[in-house]
Amino acid sequence: MTASSSPVAVHFGAGNIGRGFVGLLLHEAGYEVVFADVNAELIDSLAAATSYTVHEVGAGAADHVVTRFRALNSQANEPVVVSEIAGADIVTCAVGPNVLRFIAPVIAAGLEARDADAAPLVVMACENALNATDRLREFIVAALPGGEASEALAKVTFANTAVDRIVPQQAEGQGLDVTVETYFEWAIDRTPFAGAEPDIPGVHWVDGLEASIERKLFTVNTGHATTAYHGFVAGAEKISDAIAIPAVRSAVEAVLRETSDLLIARHELDPAEHAAYVAAILQRFENVHLPDTVTRVGRQPLRKLSRDERFVSPAAAIAETGTEPVALLDAMGAALRFDVADDEQSVELQALLADASIADAALAVRITGLDESHPLVAPFTERIAAARAS
Repeated sequence: MTASSSPVAVHFGAGNIGRGFVGLLLHEAGYEVVFADVNAELIDSLAAATSYTVHEVGAGAADHVVTRFRALNSQANEPVVVSEIAGADIVTCAVGPNVLRFIAPVIAAGLEARDADAAPLVVMACENALNATDRLREFIVAALPGGEASEALAKVTFANTAVDRIVPQQAEGQGLDVTVETYFEWAIDRTPFAGAEPDIPGVHWVDGLEASIERKLFTVNTGHATTAYHGFVAGAEKISDAIAIPAVRSAVEAVLRETSDLLIARHELDPAEHAAYVAAILQRFENVHLPDTVTRVGRQPLRKLSRDERFVSPAAAIAETGTEPVALLDAMGAALRFDVADDEQSVELQALLADASIADAALAVRITGLDESHPLVAPFTERIAAARAS
């Protein structure tokens, strides 16, 4: 597609979340979206298309047609991507926290090439991770010749975000179209903008994002993964099937009671409002029209069991108060039983569990990233021993 006079947003990650969530909202806000990805087949398909459709499922579902986009191979055409960033209004990404380090040098090069008189480029990482934009900024600074002293940093505004929309594994033959749930939330910290936030309808602007990020991460992501791992152990295929199993439902509710107590105390949330939020999240997991599987939601178990992620972060905080987070630990134990041959991290996890040369406690430290003296390590070590014995 040819360029237009519309404001431009460069989005790294042309996958289902990129097309079905972030790209959709940017399109509806009037931006021409430039998708950048290393998947040559996907980029070629997007470059040849004039539109794709986002299909919602659930109450109030609607179809949304996305147009006015372009697609670039960020590996084969890096100089072109750099040029697009230099002239863009917004850069977003949905690539996964582990990929941020790889896109950072391209963004850094785009900042260096940007006109000093241009309005600051808005950079926002839309990932399921705490303060992902801060992490991306660190990688960008490391890629700039002057580091923190680089003049390029005067050309950019970084803002942390929290994103929430379930985008399941797509049906075969669906092409570029994406199926998503009707619910979504994109919260952005407004404080870096000093009153000059970009106009993106549907965005929830907040003063400080920690409460929003942790509420979402410790409720939606923790609950979703708990459903997946306990559901996998129970033999369920879909998330909606798993949450319908009484024992799985009970385990998920127990986990969310633990995280709710933490969130309410830490962020002074209204208990009734948070209870309503939790109830709404459970209803989303129950959506039988959403073809989401336990294997998709449970993928990358080692990342999900790492220090700043959905299990260890809240469980460690609870353990540090002197209370053992039993339900969270049981969910972590279920994650150890996630054995899926086509998931690289699952294979790696099972290999670690099978390696008798690694002591249980040492493996607990390795998986969680916690110090061996941390109060969560000993009870998680017991779950590791149980998983190895099963």
